[in-house]
Formats: sequence, C-alpha cells, structure tokens
Amino acid sequence: MYKISDSKPFVKWAGGKGKLLGQLDAFLPTRLYTEDFTYIEPFVGGGAMLFHMLCKFRNIRKVIFNDINVDLIKAYQTVRDHPEQLISGLKKIEREYCSLDGDEARKSYYLEVRTRFNQHRDDDVRNTVHLIFLNKTCFNGLYRVNSRGEFNVPIGSYTHPVICHTDTILADSAVLNICDVDIVSGDFAAMDAYLNPQMLNFFYFDPPYRPLTQTSSFTAYAKGDFTDEDQKRLAEFCNCISEAGALWMLSNSDCSAKNPNDVFLEELYQNYLIERVYASRSINANASKRGKLTELLIHNDYEISNSLFLKAI
Repeated sequence: MYKISDSKPFVKWAGGKGKLLGQLDAFLPTRLYTEDFTYIEPFVGGGAMLFHMLCKFRNIRKVIFNDINVDLIKAYQTVRDHPEQLISGLKKIEREYCSLDGDEARKSYYLEVRTRFNQHRDDDVRNTVHLIFLNKTCFNGLYRVNSRGEFNVPIGSYTHPVICHTDTILADSAVLNICDVDIVSGDFAAMDAYLNPQMLNFFYFDPPYRPLTQTSSFTAYAKGDFTDEDQKRLAEFCNCISEAGALWMLSNSDCSAKNPNDVFLEELYQNYLIERVYASRSINANASKRGKLTELLIHNDYEISNSLFLKAI
C-alpha cells in the first residue's frame, strides 16, 4: 500500500536531485516554514525536488512546474490525472517485454517502441507508457534526443527490469492532487506570469548544467541546447523576480572547480550568495567518471532554514 510520503520520481533523469535533497533542504528559506507560499519550478526534470517540497510543506497553496520536454510534461499530467490507466498499460508492456526469449527479441521490441514513441501518434497515456518503458530499459536510464528531437538511446542490458512501479505512481498522483497544480511546457522566462503578488513566491531552478568542459555535454534532454546566452537570460530572470520580491534557489555546475579560470557563473551571480554542495553523478557512459564533485547552489538574500545542519557539514 502506497504512502504519500513515499512519493519520488517515476523516471530516472540525468542531473536528478534525489541524493542532494538533504543539502538543498538545508538552504531553503526560513519563511517557507511559517507562511503560505506559491512554489514554482521552471526546470522540473525528474521531479525529486518537486515531490520533496510537496511532501514536506503542506502550506504550499499553488504549484507551477514546467519543462521544455513536452513528452515529460505529458507524463506528469498522465500520472496526476490517469494513474490507473497508466498502471494498466505499464503492466501490459512489462509482461510482453519480460516474456520475450533472447536479447534479439527484446532489442527488436525495444526498437519498435522507440520508433512508435518518436512518431508521436499516440494519446498521452500510451505515450507515457512508452516513455517510462524506454526509461526503464534503455542504456543507463539516460534520456537523450538528437538534433531532430528524436529519442535515440540504445537498449540497456537489464535482465529483469521493473517497468511498472505501482506504489510510486499512485503516491505521485496523490501528491500532485494535494493542492492547485499547473503543469506547463515552454520557455522558463514565461514563468514570471505565475508570480502571485498576494503571497510569498519561491522558485527552485535546476536548468541544464553548463558543461564542465567543451566535450562533457551529452547532447540534450530536448531539441536544442541550453547555451551560455540562455544562462545569461536565466540570470536576468533571477534579477527580475528578485526585484519583484520572490525568493529563489538555483543549482548549476561548478565550472571553476574544474578550471579555476572559468568563473562565468560566479560573475553572472556575483550579487547573490553562492554556496557549494557535494553531488554524486551516476549517469555517465564511463564508470570511472562517475562519483562526487561539487555543484554551485546560488540563492538571493534570505534567512536560511537549517543552520544547525550546515554547521554539521
């Protein structure tokens, strides 16, 4: 039997914040614990922070989250609105796939689903079934698209993949129905329309990270790259919402840890508070390059919620 407190990401997503939640939590504003607020997340990805916030703060009155990846946003809408249909479809595809005998049969099935997914001919429930199936069976759980916006990750080598996590879907659906939730897809800059002047607004930004090196980016989660010009637009957006009175926190790569001369992000956010947290990276084709490294955690000026935790680390 599921519990709402067990809500967590229903897909694996590069850059997911599941292992960072304790550190992110320590930098949340104190005001979130004492005031009703609107929570806005313009780059939701796998949703680890989203589900954490919804489970932790019952005083959230409005949630808006966004991602440029339309298929991912359809998946969130399906989980919220049609969990039983989604579970039925996932159980069926799991039975079919796991009953196949031999690697070639499974590869053929996988490629058929991938082709169908890239054709975008199905309704949202079926599209989400295919998205989750691919996520659970592809190489290393990586979501990547080519220049045409087509999912192009090869099959993984999982012997007994669990494709339908019933309790997770039901818990996530319940959490997404706790309060008023808007699920949208578009450019992050459009999110200023959701600022509520009558309430505290808190943004968490987890944009596509700036590459640590020129070759470290693995293409994209959606068609089109997030360039340095986009990073500048995002910094300007943070300036604008700060002037409007919103509180915000932003994650990004620590490029200067790799190259001390690369202070691009530090210069962009020189008027704000820049912290460093330790993160584990698990999505990398080269296992030797997985492990711990620092990330930047940037926020505007507010009282920190958990100073005791910060002293401990």
